[in-house]
Parts: sequence; structure tokens; C-alpha cells
Amino acid sequence: MKTKERKQEDLNALAEQLQNSKSAMIVSFNKLTVSKDQEFRNQLREAGAKYQVVKNTIARLAVKGTPYENASEHFKGVTAIAWTDNDPVVLSKAVSKFVKSNADFYTFKAGVVEGKVVNLAQVEAIASLPSKEELISQLLYVINAQAQRIVTVINAVPRDLASVIKQIGDKKEA
Repeated sequence: MKTKERKQEDLNALAEQLQNSKSAMIVSFNKLTVSKDQEFRNQLREAGAKYQVVKNTIARLAVKGTPYENASEHFKGVTAIAWTDNDPVVLSKAVSKFVKSNADFYTFKAGVVEGKVVNLAQVEAIASLPSKEELISQLLYVINAQAQRIVTVINAVPRDLASVIKQIGDKKEA
């Protein structure tokens, strides 16, 4: 049994981590196997997220004064929280994909993205958005494409001139 001091340490640690995070997803699970739990944890870890099974009382106390306070009504039954300090789109993709493919084990309760409580449909909509890295690469492609077109046009003049001179030379030989 945990001592009161240990429970307070757990509460403080969770509150601090949630205070510094950008988004969180609250899920429930039942009939869970160790392998499914490990698979979910690994996918969240790859997405740069943290995951913790929490006691509802500690979770309610930890979210007080944070953007997640509006989601405290969802801390009922078996509860786990996944949160990230990074891009919320990546977490949304990981959670929605895994919960959808493992509906026998996991149930989505609620999510909080930048202070707003969202449901599963909204999380799936967020998950369909490109991540920050994908947006940056698309922007760089657009910028680079214009530069490549300019280079092609500039290079076309000498190339075309050389082609015309070669054709004139071929006609004189014939």
C-alpha cells in the first residue's frame, strides 16, 4: 500500500507533466493483455508521448488548474492518460489508429487539444491533418519547385541557342 507521501509525489509528478504538455488523450481499457498494452505503449513512445494508468482521484487532483480540468468528468472507471509536449497531431494519429484497430480492448473517453475537450470524431479529424514536419516539407517543396522552374528557364536559353547553332551547322554540311 502506498504511503500518503508517495501518493503526493505521484500527484505532483503527474500534475507537473500535464502542466507542461500540449495535448492529452484519456482512454479506458478492459480484458487487456500484456502484449496489447506493450504494443500501445510502444506506439505512443514512438509518437513522443507518455502514457500512464492513473487513479481517478489522483487524476482529478492533478488536472486542477491546468487546461485539462474540463475533462475531469471523464475520470471514471479504469483510466489511462496519454500526453505529449510535442505536436498534438502525432498523438491524435497514434491514439485514434490504435483505439480503432483494438476496439475490443480500448475505449476512447476524451481528449484535450490545446485546452479544448474533444471527442473521438474530432480526434480522428485532427489525426487526418498533416503533422508539423509534413507541413514544413510541403512548404519547402513548394518553395523549391519555384526555384527549380527559374533555373530551368534560365538554362533553357543557352541550351536552345546551342541546339539552333547545331541545327544550322547540320544544314550547312548537308
